[in-house]
Amino acid sequence: MANYAYPIDPSWSVTEMDTVIRFLNTIEAAYETGVAKDKILTNYKAFKRVIPSKMEEKQIGREFAKVSAYEIYPTVKLAQESDKKTIHMSAK
Repeated sequence: MANYAYPIDPSWSVTEMDTVIRFLNTIEAAYETGVAKDKILTNYKAFKRVIPSKMEEKQIGREFAKVSAYEIYPTVKLAQESDKKTIHMSAK
């Protein structure tokens, strides 16, 4: 995994930070090695409890894509729509 800073809000609790980082790690794994569809969806659901706002989700997604080149939206969308058990994303 690459060495870069995650888009973290200092006002979040440690638990909330952990939840967001766990989700972003799942997105990374989808691009780097592949990850179970269920893990993406479970971690996304937890992420949405911390970040319920679509606007804030998009902002975090843009910041994360800028530093990592990994995108949240297409990964989650594929996980939601795919019949496959493992999601493998390809980098642009």
